[in-house]
This record gives sequence, C-alpha cells and structure tokens, in this order.
Amino acid sequence: MSQGTGLNDILWDMFNQGTLLFPAAALSVTDVNRQVKDLLEQDLILEDLWVQGEVSNLSTPASGHAYFTLKDEKSSLKCVIWRSSLTGTARSALQNGSAVEAHGKIGVYERDGIYQLYADKVRPVGQGRLFEEFLRLKEKLEKEGLFDPARKRALPSMPRRIGIVTSPSGAALQDMLNTIRNRWPLAEVLIAPAAVQGATAPAELTEAFDRLEQKRPDVILIGRGGGSLEDLWAFNDEQLVRRIAASAVPVVSGVGHETDFSLVDFAADLRAPTPTG
Repeated sequence: MSQGTGLNDILWDMFNQGTLLFPAAALSVTDVNRQVKDLLEQDLILEDLWVQGEVSNLSTPASGHAYFTLKDEKSSLKCVIWRSSLTGTARSALQNGSAVEAHGKIGVYERDGIYQLYADKVRPVGQGRLFEEFLRLKEKLEKEGLFDPARKRALPSMPRRIGIVTSPSGAALQDMLNTIRNRWPLAEVLIAPAAVQGATAPAELTEAFDRLEQKRPDVILIGRGGGSLEDLWAFNDEQLVRRIAASAVPVVSGVGHETDFSLVDFAADLRAPTPTG
C-alpha cells in the first residue's frame, strides 16, 4: 500500500478482500413475516399434507369458521378451517379431546407472525386419550349409581349459608358473588379457595370441599370458568367426583360454559350451565 493511498482506497481494498462488511438495511417486521411466508409456501410437502393430532381449544365464532389446535405429547399446531370447508363430517369430528386427521397447507398469518394449518378437510381417527378416559370413568361411576337421578336432593329455597369452592382469583368467583348479592344478599357466603387447573387441583378441590362441608353450609357451589377439556380435567377426578356424590350438603356445579360437561356435573345435585347460572 503506497504512502499516498487515500482512506477511500483503503476501505475499498478491505471490502474487496472480505475484511470489511457493511451491515444490510434493517427489515421491517412485515418484511420478515412475508419472507417466512414465502419460504414456507414454497415447500411442496407443506402445501399438501395430512396432520394427525388431538383437538383442543376449539372455537367457532359467529363468522362460521373454526379455530382449533392439534396437539400430540410434545407439540401443538394452530389450525383454521373456513366456513366453506366446514362440512358435516368436519363439524362432527371437531370436538375437544377428539383425535382427528386434518388436511390442508401450512401458511403464515402475517399480522401475528404465526404459522398455522389452513385445513380444508377434517376426519375422525377415534376419540382422543382424555375423552376416552372421560367416557371410561363416566361409565364406571354410572354403573355404581353415583349419577342416579334418584340420589339428587332438592336445594334449599332460602339458604342462610352458601359455600363456594373455586379459585380465589378467577372471574367465576366474582360472577357467583355478584349473582348472590343481586338475588339473595341476606345469605352468608363461605369461600374455600382451591386451584381449579393443573396437577394439584384435584387434591386442592377435594380438601377445600372437606373444609367447607365441616362448616355446614346449606348448599355448596363448586365451579370455574370455561376452558378446554384439559383445562377442566380436575373436575373429572375420580376422588373428587366420589366426594361430591357423598356430600352431606346439597351441591350445585357450574363448570365451564353451557356446552362443557364434567363428571362433577353428573355427581352434583344440580348442574348450572355456567358459574353465573
């Protein structure tokens, strides 16, 4: 390099030798999502495939489309099927807990930067593990007479003490308290807090129920807000269901939405469609 070489010449030599790199211009978020979308949609396998999994988080809004998640033991995949493809077969197959095969293509929803399966066909491959367990346990307890309508007791028309078993932080508790205040504000309310979801929930719900029953309320309400079959699974626990059926106090269950059913609902003296109900 000569003594008279200018700075521009030095930089140019470094660039040509690969020792000087100029950073590329930053891409926008939209540019990145579009690039990912283009790459995925060029993959021939992802353009035409069947995916098998268990349905969860099913949502069917007023638009008529169906949004759901397919999952196995290790992963989950967001899916959507448009109203025009939601045939009778697909509609009956799409139930939380059901095992299905969904056909379609993988695409990217650019706005949220997520990839999902855009399904055009859904067919059943049998009922999912959780739902099979639900039906097995329901049949077992039904044969033992735990759900017999003859066992159901009438509720007190003017309860003095109302017990509630639910999560202390959930919206369901506020819904129940607001309804009680509006309809029967003279009643004393006893709350037994417990987890309503997760591995510890069945034991916590059972223990909370035991504590509350010892206080001899006139009626006990047990419930939580809506969720998937997995979210509501604590209310299908065999020990909890047996405890509800053996209660010395009449029990009202309000688990999930109107279309959700748990085994606690069948064991209780009355099932409410929702916690508010």
